[in-house]
Formats: sequence, structure tokens, C-alpha cells
Amino acid sequence: MARQYDDRTERRLISVVPSARQLRHQRMEFYAFVHFTVNTFTGREWGDGTESPSIFNPVSFDARQWASALKAAGMKALILTCKHHDGFCLWPTRYTNHSVAASPFRGGRGDVVREVSDACREYGLAFGVYLSPWDRNSPVYGSGKAYNDFFLCQLEELLTQYGEICSVWFDGACGEGPDGKVQTYDWERYYAAIRALQPGACIHVCGPDVRWCGNEAGFTRESEWSVVPERTRDTEKIAQNSQQEDSDAFRVRKIRASDEDLGSYELVKDEEKLIWYPAEVNTSIRPGWFYHASEDDRVKPLSELIRVYESSVGGNATFLLNIPPTPEGLFHENDVRRLAEFGAWLREAFAANLLEGAVLSADASEPGHEIDAVRGDDYERYFKTPDGTRSCRIRIAFPEETEVRRVVLKENILCSQRIEAFRILAGEEVLYQATVVGYKRIAVFAPVRTTELTVEILDARVSPTLSFIGIYS
Repeated sequence: MARQYDDRTERRLISVVPSARQLRHQRMEFYAFVHFTVNTFTGREWGDGTESPSIFNPVSFDARQWASALKAAGMKALILTCKHHDGFCLWPTRYTNHSVAASPFRGGRGDVVREVSDACREYGLAFGVYLSPWDRNSPVYGSGKAYNDFFLCQLEELLTQYGEICSVWFDGACGEGPDGKVQTYDWERYYAAIRALQPGACIHVCGPDVRWCGNEAGFTRESEWSVVPERTRDTEKIAQNSQQEDSDAFRVRKIRASDEDLGSYELVKDEEKLIWYPAEVNTSIRPGWFYHASEDDRVKPLSELIRVYESSVGGNATFLLNIPPTPEGLFHENDVRRLAEFGAWLREAFAANLLEGAVLSADASEPGHEIDAVRGDDYERYFKTPDGTRSCRIRIAFPEETEVRRVVLKENILCSQRIEAFRILAGEEVLYQATVVGYKRIAVFAPVRTTELTVEILDARVSPTLSFIGIYS
């Protein structure tokens, strides 16, 4: 059944747009998580905080090897687990002895965070930090303000000593501390410190800038909306107010990160507060998040990495891929080889845009926003129909029969996310149909030889926009 249009509601929805930091983040598209701590040496996924710093000694540690491998894969950034739940710090913090300063690494004078951040900048990668709010080693965990003060001191060290930070990644893990005490995290203080010290950094998952897609398997929704209810921000916090508040809104529908629908028109039309909150897909190149020698032959195949990339980056999300270093401090050769293979595929798959040389036309456009604007890939020039024209047909005519297997569409998200349904045809044959586009949609279908493609936008909020069309074989 066709939806009922309400111009006032639609205009409220399209008033929600990304911040400058969110826009920079979405343009990163594909970047790395690196899980590295005492767990790398114990073989565990979650340490308990009793591990001796003496076990941390990556004798061949080379951050430049990491950065080189990520660059070859086409990644744009690296987020390092500076402190995981075990509380061991990869930098010589002033606030605990449980750090590299008490380890044999570099004779107790090492700083993994320093070397990784320096290598990232050498190789043109942005650098981000993961700092676990749950610290199983800290004696003040569970004490309330004293622990929050301690956590903020460590956070401030990371935000002031290592140059520009692109991302601060938090999860909501919150276990028991000494004597069964549970810590209440002061998220607002954490956020305020980040905004003051690194205003360009996005705060992920337990934060206001980037949300978790709801799983760690690399799957995205059919419709991944960036315009969602404001209360979606609370889905990953371990906080009583976020999921248990007794109000009409929460009784009607609680929001969970794994929900299939977070932003359809019917779902958000009556929401009072809406935010731009794009999704991030995170998964590991191996079954585990930390290195295990038993998984050396279980590195994800190239086909699986391609699937996740096309469904995440190509499904209005970003792709955070974890690569765990070995106890020697290097990426394993199998992981490095797979990253290189993926980078080669990425460069080849999107090397030549077949739109060059094709004739473009559209059955509706707003003056100043004609269809030829989609030949570029920026937001300065873009295609748009007149307000109230919610559908259109875009014809792409090739000079000769051409094989096509991928079409990339991008909305101008500075005008919000608008498209709700579209399809792609070769003649009368429907090759692909879907709902949202957003930052980027990669439409993948069986190869077809044709002299003409039609991109048919079936429905949009107020009027559709497109900033880019790419056609690839």
C-alpha cells in the first residue's frame, strides 16, 4: 500500500543531516580495528585483570607493518584497543602500574599507542582509540565518581598526547568490580571531554555519533537508515534509564540495536526527536577478536570480505574490520595476504566508471540540479527533482553494448537521507530493487550486457537527490 504523504512531517525528517565529523567518518568507509593486549599472550578473549604485565613482550612489534598492510587493503583508519577489559594499558599511563611501563617491551620504555599513531600518520591513515570503560584490574572500579575520575584521566591522556584522533570507540561492557560492585559510567562527562579535547572525533557505539549495526557477523539491514529516533543512542548503554524508563513511548516500542527497522517513515513519523546516527558494521578477519594460532587457517575468504564490504559500505554503513596481531607484534602472513587480495579486488572492481561516455537523461530535475551533476563525486553539484516530485526515471545510454554488474548510487546526505525505494532495469528486466540509498548503495547483480540502464526512483521524502552514479563491470 502506498504511504500517505504529509509534507510537514517529511520536511521535518529531511531537516536531519550529518555533522561535519559524521560526514568525515562516513567518507572513511572502510577501516581497521586492532585488538592487542595481554590476551594476545594468554589466548583469551576477555582477560580478568590479574595478568602480569611481564607477559606482554611483542619482540618483533612493527606498527609500520600494520599500517602498510591496512593501506594495501584500501583502509582509511586504524582504531587501537588501547585498553581492553583486563585494564592493561598499551601506553605508559600515569594512573596505574598495569601498563607497558611494567612490561619487558622496549625495556619498560615502550609506548604501543605512540608507535601505532606515528605509523598511521606516516601511511596516511587516521588514528582512533578504544578505551574500555570496564576495567577489571582497577581497585576503584564500582566506586562511582572515583572511578569515573580515574577513567577520565586516562581518556584525557589518550586525547592529548597522540595528535589528532578520528574516533573514540566505547562498548557498554559493565561487569562486577570488587565485592560485587557495579560501576555507573558517567557518559556525559566522557563525551564532554572528547568534544573539548578532540572536537573532530566521532564517538562510536556507546556514543552520539556512530551506532552499532546490531551484530558482529557483518550483516546489515535491508533498509539501513541514518535518520532515527534520538532514543536509539541509548540502545548499547548499560544504563537503567535507557531501556526501562516507564513512559508511553517506551511501552509502545523499545528500540534495540538488532531491530530490523530503525528509521522507516511509519516508524519515525510520530517521533518528537530525531538524530543523524549512521551504522557501523564490525567483524573480525578471524573467528576471534584476539590472535589465536589455532585460527591461522580460518582467515575469512576473499569472497566473504567482498560480501561484507558490498553490504556494509554498499548499504549505507561503514565497515570496521578487526585484524589481531600475533604475540610477536605483527599481523600474521595469512591476514596480510588476504588484506592485499582484498585491496587488489577493491581497486579493480571500481577502477573504471562506465558512466563516462554514456548519455544521461532524467524525466524530472530542478533547475541548477540537472542529472549531469552525478558524474562527479561530491556534494557541491548534485541531482535533485523539484520538491513534491518524489519519483523519477534516469536513463543511461551506452554508445555500444556494455557488460554491467555493479551500480553505485550516492545521495547528497547534506540534504538528509530521502530515497525510500528504487530499482535498476536493463530494458524491461529488473536487475535490482531495494529501499534506501543514503551515503552509498552498491547494487550487485548477475552480469548483463546492455546498451541502456534505467535507475527508477520509486519513492522519496519530499524529493530525491543523487550526488553520484557509478556503473562498473
